[in-house]
Amino acid sequence: MSYQDIYAGWQQDPEGFWMEAAKAIDWVKPPSRALDDSKAPLYTWFADAEVNTCWNAVDRHVAGGRADQVAIYYDSPITGTKDQITYADLKDRVALLAGALAARGLKAGDRVIIYMPMVPEALVAMLACARIGLVHSVVFGGFASNELAVRIDDATPRAIIAGSCGIEPGRVVPYKPLLDGAIAMAKHKPDFCVVLQRSQHPADLIEGRDFDWNDFQSGATPADCVAVKGSDPAYILYTSGTTGAPKGVVRDTAGHLVALHWTMKNVYNVDPGEVFWAASDVGWVVGHSYICYGPLIHGNSTIVFEGKPVGTPDAGTFWRVIQDYKVRSLFTAPTAFRAIKRDDPKAELIGDYDISSLRILYLAGERADPDTIIWAQNALKVPVIDHWWQTELGYPAVANPVGIELLPVKLGSPAVPMPGYAMKVVDDEGRELPPGELGAIVTPLPLPPGTLPTLWNAEDRFRKSYLSKFPGYYETGDAGMIDEDGYLYIMARTDDVINVAGHRLSTGAMEEVLAGHADVAECAVIGVADDLKGQLPMGFLCLNKGCNRPHDEIVKECIRLVRDRIGPVAAFKLATVVDRLPKTRSGKILRATMAKIADGQDYKMPATIDDPAILDEIRVALQAMGYAKS
Repeated sequence: MSYQDIYAGWQQDPEGFWMEAAKAIDWVKPPSRALDDSKAPLYTWFADAEVNTCWNAVDRHVAGGRADQVAIYYDSPITGTKDQITYADLKDRVALLAGALAARGLKAGDRVIIYMPMVPEALVAMLACARIGLVHSVVFGGFASNELAVRIDDATPRAIIAGSCGIEPGRVVPYKPLLDGAIAMAKHKPDFCVVLQRSQHPADLIEGRDFDWNDFQSGATPADCVAVKGSDPAYILYTSGTTGAPKGVVRDTAGHLVALHWTMKNVYNVDPGEVFWAASDVGWVVGHSYICYGPLIHGNSTIVFEGKPVGTPDAGTFWRVIQDYKVRSLFTAPTAFRAIKRDDPKAELIGDYDISSLRILYLAGERADPDTIIWAQNALKVPVIDHWWQTELGYPAVANPVGIELLPVKLGSPAVPMPGYAMKVVDDEGRELPPGELGAIVTPLPLPPGTLPTLWNAEDRFRKSYLSKFPGYYETGDAGMIDEDGYLYIMARTDDVINVAGHRLSTGAMEEVLAGHADVAECAVIGVADDLKGQLPMGFLCLNKGCNRPHDEIVKECIRLVRDRIGPVAAFKLATVVDRLPKTRSGKILRATMAKIADGQDYKMPATIDDPAILDEIRVALQAMGYAKS
């Protein structure tokens, strides 16, 4: 069947479509119907079903003949460690930890915060929670104490499972002092903590509250899977809101299982038994959906990679991982490929490895600019597929459904809506705009299975953040346009659409032009305040490694490029070269924070920032241009 056939089938019978997809899941009690709309605009899927996530991700594969297949490959170039865990071994490890948690009195519905680095035990902890119906909330290892404390108070966990440290290139990050500080700050106190001691920096444990990972499980009775309701929460994942206060995105159990299983073949085109690699972190939604749950639910082998695209040891590390584990599909952020391209512009390091197993590359998390896509296509000799989704949605909403059919690739577009979504572009009053016009991206309610049904203990905030501005629709917070063929173009966050003398302009379109300059490895465009025009665009340029040309020449050429491609209406006259851009640990560029610095506004240090020192570098660059006045 073609994409159009499958999409039309969903349009004609949405509930029938998802009930058919649900047949791929092992149910304790199958759902009698798909959608419960009795509390619209709040919806639930498969609410009357009973199911267990861990059974579907682990036990059923052991029972079904995959006991000896590798479930998790662990690869840490930072520590020089490799390991592999079969499905049978994973079941034993998960059941034992779940049994130890149950023995301490934890029961279905209780929350557990997981604060760990990229090690297999992080996945074991997630699955152990799922096994006995605990609701986990993974918080990035290394998050500052105050940010962790906010999450402790919101989720009120009975337990925290942590690593003693994280390991970054050239440094060790002790986690335990951050955890102790967070618990001291938080009003809510967990009953106990379980700490995975890493040899690079063992932690001091507080007697009576803290337990060593191994000692905690010693002598425990392995736990069986516990059935939960389909509408019960599987996890809470905090995402930063526009106010800086975290929003606890809830993921329900049954919809999560059905949707992720459907995407593994239809979107990512992998078959059970093949190796799927999402080069991300368990602290992000990508890590939840496509390092842990999606691949394991589908019977794939997944990779836990504790490294970076460059510097561990070089820009060839991704190719080495693909070669060593025969990766079929790779999913990462465009930022990773821009970093590789900057260090190895001619992709010479690929020649050192056999990457013939790779069939396809998927990019998401930041806009995939055409220049990066073309570079990756030429380097890898495989299709490079941009796709778009959000923490709130949990899996791709707009994609090229390669497992159904490979649609024509349009550079700059993540392609077309997946079943469950009918994207529209509207103006501020909610009127649908014609093809090619820039506006807010929305999709009609109900959202499909596996998306957020609400925010944790914050229904009013959920309604206000996503449902109130455009009644009957989910507001994505992104801006873009749709072309004549129905392809969506994500141009910016709605906050990043700037108004220059009354003209609404996309910073993403300008970034696309700048990225096409031969010497530019990466770039960002923000809007800065201007007395005459309201706002002006300002570009930040990171250059390719080894580029020795005068910076002012490159800046002039970039300004001319934008003027030629977008026109004088863009009023693009401000640009500067910087060594690096401030980003979150998932690779998102912190444009809004940069704009606040430029305009001399107060801002909150983003909790997910990779390196706070970069903001000082940006401030210096802005001050040299006459901005960032306090």
